[in-house]
Amino acid sequence: MLLEIDSQSEIPIYQQICNQLILGIAENKLKPGEILPSVRQMADEIGVNMMTVSKAYTSLKKDGYILTDRRNGTKVAEKQVLDPAFQKEFSNGLELLLAEASIHQLSEKEVQEKVRLIYQKFEQ
Repeated sequence: MLLEIDSQSEIPIYQQICNQLILGIAENKLKPGEILPSVRQMADEIGVNMMTVSKAYTSLKKDGYILTDRRNGTKVAEKQVLDPAFQKEFSNGLELLLAEASIHQLSEKEVQEKVRLIYQKFEQ
């Protein structure tokens, strides 16, 4: 999976890596158990510093999206169970997004339609 990094973006590169890998997992482009490139390989492929990739992998590992093993490398974790910490973080983030949508005068119906269309990409 070749990632596309926007060096002009305000989003930090490590976060772009995290975001794209999470989307790849959700869209089933990356399957549970699939081996990811090593930190060095990923850094070479996308043209960034190894520490940037390492930071992304550390964040993804902390959040349970990937697993690392010295012998077998880094691989995609199994789908996660819904836990209270994630639910709280999700609700807080969603509340902020909906507040911004309201400020920009997106109607509830428009928001629901956008959510429906986006969520369809993640259904199996």
